[in-house]
Amino acid sequence: MTLAPMTPLAAMPSPSTAVWQLGPVPIRAYALCIIAGIVVACVVTEYRLRRRGVAPGAVLDIAVWAVPAGIIGARIYHVITSPEKYFGDGGQPLKAFAIWEGGLGIWGAVAGGAVGAWLAARQLGIPLTVVADALAPGLPLAQAVGRLGNWFNNELYGGRTSLPWGLEVHVMDPDHPGHALRDDAGNPVLQPGLYHPTFLYELIWNLGVAALVLVLDRKLRLGRGRAFALYVMGYTAGRFWIELMRTDEANHILGVRLNVWTAALVFLGALAYFVRVRGPREYLVPLGEPTVPVTPSGDVSQVDLAAREGGAATVAPEGYRVVTEEQFHTYRETGALPPTEPAAADGTERDAVDGAESTDRDPTDDADPIGRESTGRAVDGDGPGPDATGDGVATGDREGTGDRAATGGANAAEPAGRADADGRPADRDS
Repeated sequence: MTLAPMTPLAAMPSPSTAVWQLGPVPIRAYALCIIAGIVVACVVTEYRLRRRGVAPGAVLDIAVWAVPAGIIGARIYHVITSPEKYFGDGGQPLKAFAIWEGGLGIWGAVAGGAVGAWLAARQLGIPLTVVADALAPGLPLAQAVGRLGNWFNNELYGGRTSLPWGLEVHVMDPDHPGHALRDDAGNPVLQPGLYHPTFLYELIWNLGVAALVLVLDRKLRLGRGRAFALYVMGYTAGRFWIELMRTDEANHILGVRLNVWTAALVFLGALAYFVRVRGPREYLVPLGEPTVPVTPSGDVSQVDLAAREGGAATVAPEGYRVVTEEQFHTYRETGALPPTEPAAADGTERDAVDGAESTDRDPTDDADPIGRESTGRAVDGDGPGPDATGDGVATGDREGTGDRAATGGANAAEPAGRADADGRPADRDS
């Protein structure tokens, strides 16, 4: 009788180096993976925002706010959920600011990134739900790329396994961060056995979530933040079972890892939002007439010849208003802004987007989620609702010139909404 060999026939290797020195500057693989993930998310989001009517380059204005806020939120979540490392016996409080040593939580990243995106969306006049839906497939792609950083760091793995894709894990040198401990012969030291590559499981799962969001969004025409809610449900469903496989240090509640509870609660919240919120996909058109650069008619020395040769520069609008998909495509084809809808004769509210909803609309959605003022200028999502004269009524209409609203005049009030809904970098320790 021949016994089966105890040594696995195949294994997945791990890098023995996660940081390289470029002179005095350390180049960390984990940071490179996060940056690459951010770039992927920005490219996907920019493409989707443009298809919904947002001016080119808006994603950079959003990222300037969302990325730093997401990193800060990720660090705060890590410190709050692992306080003993910084404030317990022998802890070092100043280490809470040493973000380069690792310690980011995806839950804090999404929450902080949502706050940053909300601030940016307010300035741009874009509803936050439009930004969130555009980001929905890009965020899991960014997380997937970021998880490669965990592979370089030899971290976030599961229990022992004999599977062909079992992971070899190095013993990292505490005195030389980013490098594996080496024996007397100079060879990197390995942990005994092979381990489940849980970071790889989550990477693959995130790619599946991105594909799921893209397919269902295209088929169901999701709007009002429902595409983002679908991403949250998909990610947390995978994080729940993957978190149960991990063996790295973590705080527990009732014998279960903290992030397992977090994943379950966030999943339920996203599910409730996805089920309760209804409405078609939101499309945007600019407020007022498109801005055209003015050419000086006096002194020819003031004429920018380079700009004239290169054509008129694209000028971002001061804000946007939400229209139906049909109105948006008509605007794209003709260049004529769709008219705003006046109030109904009985004084009830009318909304250009809500008018396209199906008859099975949830009654709870009658409240306008898009803040508006009577002047049609963009306001905060938590601002006052529509006035008694109806939604999107032209200013001139209340002054006795209602025909201006019917003809889509330039002075017609144009609702530019934004919503206080949720919306980033991949985490390291959680």
